[in-house]
Amino acid sequence: MDCVFCKIIKNEIKSEKIYEDEDVICIRDINPQAPIHILIIPKKHIEKLYQTDEIELLGKMLKIACLMAEKEKIKESGFRIVINTNRNAGQSVEHIHFHLLGGRVMLWPPG
Repeated sequence: MDCVFCKIIKNEIKSEKIYEDEDVICIRDINPQAPIHILIIPKKHIEKLYQTDEIELLGKMLKIACLMAEKEKIKESGFRIVINTNRNAGQSVEHIHFHLLGGRVMLWPPG
């Protein structure tokens, strides 16, 4: 598989991993859109959010995002979790992942 996230998971591509367990990794985004920009990525390759019924995995990813927000000291000031699905929404890697953004004031509406 030629997926960049799968290669990161297999340590074929270097990344700044800040969390890892049997199901999920968290890395710092190489093109951050906020002072804190962490990607929460399932180890299982799932291309689109609507292609999975793995509610437990998705819930675990949200919980880990909250743990990362606490670790990065943005839990109290506020953070945003973004899931892009398909090209028009900004999904550039065909492997679902959550963006944890914080450390600055977020505007609404986004993008």
